[in-house]
Amino acid sequence: MAFQKKLSITKSSKQNHRLINLLNVMVLSTLPVPMAQAAGLPATDEIILEEIVVKQQSQALIGIADSASEGTVTAQQLKARPLLRPAEVMETVPGMIVTQHSGGGKANQYFLRGFNLDHGSDFATHVNGMPVNNVTHAHGQGYMDLNFLIPELIGTLRYRKGVYAAEDGDFAVAGSARIDYVKTLDTPFVDFSLGQYGYKRFLGAGSHKFDNVNLLAALELVGNDGPWDQSENLVKRNGVLRLSSGNAYEGYSLTAMAYENSWTATEQVPVRAIESGEIGKYGTLAPTDGGKTHRYSLNGEMVKSDEKGRWKANAYLIDYQLNLFSTPSGLLDGQHEQADKRLTWGGQVAREQDIRLAGKNSILDLGLQLRHDRMSELGLYQTSNRVRNSTTRSDAVNQTGLGLFTNLNTQWTDWLRTNVGLRWDGIKSEINNKGGEFNINNGGTGRDHQVSPKLGVVLGPFDKTEFYANWGHGFHSNDGRGSTATTNAVDGSSLQRIPLIAKVVGSEVGVRTQFLPNWHSSLTLWQVALDSELVYIGDEGVTEPKGGSKRRGVEWSNYYSHDGLILDADVAVSHARFDTSSNGGNRVPNAIPVTASLAVTHDTGGKWFGGVRARYLGAYPLEETGTLKSKAFWSTNMKLGYRYDKHIQFSIDVLNIFNSTANDIEYFGASCSRVEGAGCGGGAGIDGRLIHPLEPRSVRLGLRLSL
Repeated sequence: MAFQKKLSITKSSKQNHRLINLLNVMVLSTLPVPMAQAAGLPATDEIILEEIVVKQQSQALIGIADSASEGTVTAQQLKARPLLRPAEVMETVPGMIVTQHSGGGKANQYFLRGFNLDHGSDFATHVNGMPVNNVTHAHGQGYMDLNFLIPELIGTLRYRKGVYAAEDGDFAVAGSARIDYVKTLDTPFVDFSLGQYGYKRFLGAGSHKFDNVNLLAALELVGNDGPWDQSENLVKRNGVLRLSSGNAYEGYSLTAMAYENSWTATEQVPVRAIESGEIGKYGTLAPTDGGKTHRYSLNGEMVKSDEKGRWKANAYLIDYQLNLFSTPSGLLDGQHEQADKRLTWGGQVAREQDIRLAGKNSILDLGLQLRHDRMSELGLYQTSNRVRNSTTRSDAVNQTGLGLFTNLNTQWTDWLRTNVGLRWDGIKSEINNKGGEFNINNGGTGRDHQVSPKLGVVLGPFDKTEFYANWGHGFHSNDGRGSTATTNAVDGSSLQRIPLIAKVVGSEVGVRTQFLPNWHSSLTLWQVALDSELVYIGDEGVTEPKGGSKRRGVEWSNYYSHDGLILDADVAVSHARFDTSSNGGNRVPNAIPVTASLAVTHDTGGKWFGGVRARYLGAYPLEETGTLKSKAFWSTNMKLGYRYDKHIQFSIDVLNIFNSTANDIEYFGASCSRVEGAGCGGGAGIDGRLIHPLEPRSVRLGLRLSL
């Protein structure tokens, strides 16, 4: 991006970074360190930056970051990265693993820091300022469906680990991510992709400038059958329209997004059904599983600056619906439908203010966040071939969350800075029962609140190396229905109400260094304790008590960039245990103890470009004793591209290039196959492994026409 800008240097390096992040440039990183810190410059000193070309250096965080585990991913890193599914952009967060146990329209499974995040319960994600996680969701608390993402439009992905940022509230336990789309594209283009197993994709995108206003538009159409014996029949439609003007100091954006998806799913199946020959490896016990969903949204963002700081505000409106048909235990419980229809609105207003504290330059942040979910239908129904037979539970829910936060960042000396934050959250959930034989007494109102202090200390830089220490409180909300339920909606047995908020305490120490040219490395030791892992089971309409837990681990992240070559290498080790043993042990099922990844991309802007990424999932416990474990495996994807000229580009993606026969996800539980019948195991089912295999090697060919 070329630009000419007159900047008043009045802030510390931390303040400069906040502006730089939004501009996606690292202008001030080219200045000498004393000037970039601007600790001694009067408010009127100015620097004129002539027209230059700059590139964002996402990992250049010395003198900027508040923790060793935070970072920013740029479009350049994603450009040549092979992806099987859109949500795999989240695997750019060091240590995160993304899998799938069902169809391509359902939210993925996410794993990070010893958490089985299920579909997002302990990781908060925002896209263009809008929350993605859904509270009190029909399938699972924090449900985080990222299938509406268009990777080619992502400008930055900023991630934080842990509970140390005052801006982050509900679900930000293992961490958070904020994804922002670009406002302009260099050239309009159309992409055509064809692949094995009926894969086809069209993407058209472009932008145009009208005076001072930028207009960006994109349309994506995807179809896929997958390798499954029962064709997936996925049909996805996705569109984006964005108006924007200005920059990080003065500007606004207005974004409309529309996403629709329908699919047939192959769920996890018992291994014994495959081994007996009842079904094939890619077979199913329920050929009508699947669903349909939509997400329509409108959001606006604005920033306005003055001599002392700036105002930032955003507001959003989201229309969301999901009808999900699943048979997770085979014929044991049969098929059910989880229905979720809601309207979500909210926003944030924040002030970033320059102040002097004890004669030191400081930044004071103050913010207000509001979110309201009006759920007209939140239901669990027993079905046969997607036809409703009976109602287990049906409710209408209104849930409101209010958050207030403040944060003070102070540069005490040239080698010491602190970050002190405080956050208050309040949640109110009103449950109105609409149906279900045993659901009649489960209505009511649940309320809860929490105060969350935060503290961070940074020492350095010393020879391009900084040391960090962070501590904080955080939380994730529980399903609102569990806060008022007194009766099991399945069988009428009594239940104990649960709190709306589960408290979390976390801490970490780390180091970040850039002492070698073009190489950025960070090492983090972390721990987190949860008061409770109470989980509302959407498949059953009840709350499952899990008790408290503790997790600890170490992460090592490395990034190298030079002359079009980018290397990423990450290793994460975690240890997860329940505080109290149950079912014969204290292991946390599906908590992955070891993950690793290695990615190489190369693109100098010439004829050829490409990338290879390998990831490793260590064996994880399937039940509390840890006796039964999944199988560890590596999987590798590759992308290779060729630019014929400035208008024509070819590419080939080879996914699961070595054709690994491992499983995308494994569980342990009771089920019944068709041969065994619905009453198998004396009506309790037969315990065993349930698996969903990795998709076999597949090839996708792409053609891009730039206009």
